[in-house]
Amino acid sequence: MKRTLLFIATNLGIMLVLGITASLLGVNRFLTSNGLDLTKLLMFAGLMGFGGAFISLLLSKPIAKWSTKARVITQPSNSTEQWLLNTVAAQAQRAGIGMPEVAIYEGEPNAFATGATRNSSLVAVSTGLLQSMTEQEVEAVLAHEVAHIANGDMVTLTLIQGVVNTFVIFIARIVGYFVDGMLRKNDEENTGPGIGYMVTVIVCEIVFGILASIIVAWFSRQREFRADRGAANIMGQSQPMVAALRRLGGMAEGELPKNMSAFGISGKGGAMALFSSHPPIEERIAALQAR
Repeated sequence: MKRTLLFIATNLGIMLVLGITASLLGVNRFLTSNGLDLTKLLMFAGLMGFGGAFISLLLSKPIAKWSTKARVITQPSNSTEQWLLNTVAAQAQRAGIGMPEVAIYEGEPNAFATGATRNSSLVAVSTGLLQSMTEQEVEAVLAHEVAHIANGDMVTLTLIQGVVNTFVIFIARIVGYFVDGMLRKNDEENTGPGIGYMVTVIVCEIVFGILASIIVAWFSRQREFRADRGAANIMGQSQPMVAALRRLGGMAEGELPKNMSAFGISGKGGAMALFSSHPPIEERIAALQAR
């Protein structure tokens, strides 16, 4: 419940900030007496689409820490924490990135990486993962998350999300304007778009948003295959990552906050595979064994 409320509150806050910005810039006045101002509409759509995605990216690390209650390891209190720091440091060096913050959080088996840049990132693992995997399997999971950072996956997915958001907002309003015009073409007192425009925009944003989420999820699944290969390269062999995936396949994965789920080590598949951020474990194992 806390994670859901945080997700809603964050998005409402982002929309409020972007709405005020759009008003100050005047790009929200794309509906004119002469019709749609496509230039202003595109600027409005870009501001809302990319602005929301990049603000979420910038806030990703503090939100992840707060929502999972992750404890960043600054001074190791035991041998496990020291091992985690040493392992991530060695992997980061091999991957050519800055040392990420390393954190532990209470929960079922999972891990994630987040952060706005390759040199300002966070790798977090759950207590459930540490307790249920061998040291080599945990090392493989850490390498997978480090590979996400080295590949710039957080920024890449943000850019993709920004592009699809922009097109959804832009096209929905164009369709809404024309539908409203068709409904009101015999209205001699037509003073601008009415209820038809608003309803059509809402429906189009829902429909186009669903289609857009399928595109984003497809890109996310390709990132997972790439991060698996990156983990194998960092470790010098594929077998530890294969073993870690097999272990994960027999576990109930831990839930992550909505804005972090695409960067976890595992995710949901099944009937909603088109919307899943992660490929099936079997496909990931097969891809690693075929490399």
